[in-house]
Amino acid sequence: MEQEARFGHVSVLLKEVVEGLAVKPDGIYVDGTLGGAGHACAVAAKLTTGRLIGIDQDADAIAAATERLAPWKERVAIVRSNYEETVSVVRGLGVEQVDGILLDLGVSSYQLDTPERGFSYKTDAPLDMRMDDRMEKTAKDIVNGYSENELYRMIRDYGEDAFAKNIAKHIVRAREVRPIVTTGQLAEAIESAIPARVRWAGGHPAKKTFQAIRIELNRELSVLEASIGGMIDLLAPGGRFCIITFHSLEDRIVKNAFRQAEHPCTCPPDFPVCVCGKKQKGVTVTKKPILPSEEEQTANSRARSAKLRIFEKR
Repeated sequence: MEQEARFGHVSVLLKEVVEGLAVKPDGIYVDGTLGGAGHACAVAAKLTTGRLIGIDQDADAIAAATERLAPWKERVAIVRSNYEETVSVVRGLGVEQVDGILLDLGVSSYQLDTPERGFSYKTDAPLDMRMDDRMEKTAKDIVNGYSENELYRMIRDYGEDAFAKNIAKHIVRAREVRPIVTTGQLAEAIESAIPARVRWAGGHPAKKTFQAIRIELNRELSVLEASIGGMIDLLAPGGRFCIITFHSLEDRIVKNAFRQAEHPCTCPPDFPVCVCGKKQKGVTVTKKPILPSEEEQTANSRARSAKLRIFEKR
């Protein structure tokens, strides 16, 4: 059980997700970001003749989830892949439609707290940040290979850091002295770029830049944007799609994608009837996102920025 113990991750909004999926005992459900299988175990426990398909690109997550889902292994299929391949994975298992899909877009505690994964600015470790270690490109390649302008745009857009331009300049200056190959070196370059009076005002000064690099490397936003439509199409009528986001960029993509699926008509407002032929795919169940309770936020600080949105297929 060593792997399971190492992959410690508290599932955010667990009760709300299970309720949001409206799990049927004979239904087919997909967890596209399986992680430590906290949500998946809660879903699997409600199934009798149903089926759970778990997908994750992280080898450690697959190992931990396989252990945790062992009690329900007869009705569980686990596949190592990126959730952008959900449709082909599901079809490859002989399934045409599913009754529910979950995406939890948070980085797991295991990934953040394991130094050698290179996600954290808190310990000095190789600059990696790959969700899938089969990828050749790492965070080190971005930090040392991107131009100053590319770094600036990435930190500005994905990190939403007001000091993006100065951070990019300091990263380039530091790597001219020697290549930046560890998280400690990168964090030091970032810290030097932010004025001392505000350096620690919003938490660790490297937090936003590390987030930006992780998003860029793992294509997190582009994968999300490209995947939602196909996953909605995979749902059976009445099927539910639950997505947990952790920052505004993700939430905006989900909100807009759900709105587009609910109101797809592109005809001018003054047209008496729709002529574009685009039909509504379903409705957004959550007019406002569901947030963790105060108790959950107190117990798990990483839940504080979580938002759950739910879409129902019609």
